[in-house]
Amino acid sequence: MSSKLFSTLQIKSITLKNRIAISPMCQYSSLDGFANDWHLVHLGSRASGGAGLIIQEATAVSPEGRISPEDLGIWKDEHIEKLQSIVRFIKSQNAVAGIQLAHAGRKASSASPWNGGRKLTIENGGWETVAPSAIGFHENEAVPLALDKAGIQKVISDFKAATKRVVQAGYQLLEIHAAHGYLLHQFMSPLSNLRTDEYGGSFENRIRLTMEVLEAVQSEWPKELPLFVRISATDWADGGWNIEESIQLSKILKEKGVDLIDVSSGGAVSHQQIPLGPNYQVPFAEQIKNETGILTGAVGLITKSDQAEEILASEKADLVLFARESLRNPNLGLTFAQELNADVQWPKQYERAKK
Repeated sequence: MSSKLFSTLQIKSITLKNRIAISPMCQYSSLDGFANDWHLVHLGSRASGGAGLIIQEATAVSPEGRISPEDLGIWKDEHIEKLQSIVRFIKSQNAVAGIQLAHAGRKASSASPWNGGRKLTIENGGWETVAPSAIGFHENEAVPLALDKAGIQKVISDFKAATKRVVQAGYQLLEIHAAHGYLLHQFMSPLSNLRTDEYGGSFENRIRLTMEVLEAVQSEWPKELPLFVRISATDWADGGWNIEESIQLSKILKEKGVDLIDVSSGGAVSHQQIPLGPNYQVPFAEQIKNETGILTGAVGLITKSDQAEEILASEKADLVLFARESLRNPNLGLTFAQELNADVQWPKQYERAKK
C-alpha cells in the first residue's frame, strides 16, 4: 500500500513532493534581523533530509515585531540577499521554500531562551512593545503600548512591505503568523483585547486586523502561490478564543483565498492549561478541515512516521508539520521513507547510505 505521507500535495501552482513540512522554529541566532550561515545550514539540512516543505522561522516584519533581539527579520532590503541563498539551496533539494511572517506584539522584546527568556527592559537592549490593549503577558512586567490607528496602519504596511521582499527573495509559500499569542492573535483573543473601537469587542472586530493584514499581503503575494495562516485553535483558558471561533475564521479565510490553516493552539495567556500529549492538537485540525473544507496542517508532539501516516490516511489533516522531532533528526524525510517503505530520491551525495 502506498504511503499517504509520501504522496504529493498540489497547492495552486506548487507541488509538494510529500506531506512532511518543517515547522517554523525560532533559532535566536540573528544579528539585526540578518540571516547567516547557521540559518542556511539549519534550513538547508532539513531540505536535503527529505522534507517536502521547509518553513522559515517567524520572521519579523519590523524591528519592534521581533520576539527577541536575535530573531530573523525582513524589514529592510538588505536582509534579502542572504535569504535568497537559503531559498536557492532549499529549491536545489527539490523542496519548497516557505517563510512565516510575524509580529510578536506584547510578547516581543524578550531574551532568547538560553539567556533566560525574560522581558528585556530598554536599558537591557529591549524596546517598547505594542499590543491591542495595555495589558502585559506577565503581571510583573512593563505593560505594552496600546496601538492607536496610526500604529495599526504601520503594522499593516509593514506586512505589505515585508511580503514584497519575500517575493524578491524567491520564497514559494508564505504563512501569516496569527497564533501563539503574537500580535494578530492578541487582537483575536478577548483575553488580551479589551478595545472598544472597531478592533475590539465582537468577533468581526477582533479578526479585523488579521483580515486587513491578509489583504495587504495578498496585494503583493502572487495569486498562483500558496498562502497559509497559522492560528491557535483555542486559548486553553476560560473566556478566551475557542475552536468555534477558529472554525468561523477559517471559513472566512477560505473565502478570501487562503489555502491552508496551520492549526496550533495556546500562547495567548500565561495561565493557559494545555493537556499535552501525542496528537493533542490534531482534533482541531480535523474539525476545521471537516467543517470548512479548507486544507489543514497538523502540529504538536507528532514524532513517529506511523503516527503521521495515520493522521493523513484517516483524513484528519492534509499536511503534517514537524518541529522538535526535526531538530532531533534533520533527515526526518529520509528516515520516515525507510520506515514506511516509500522509495524516495536521496541526495546524490548520500545515495550510498540508502540501502
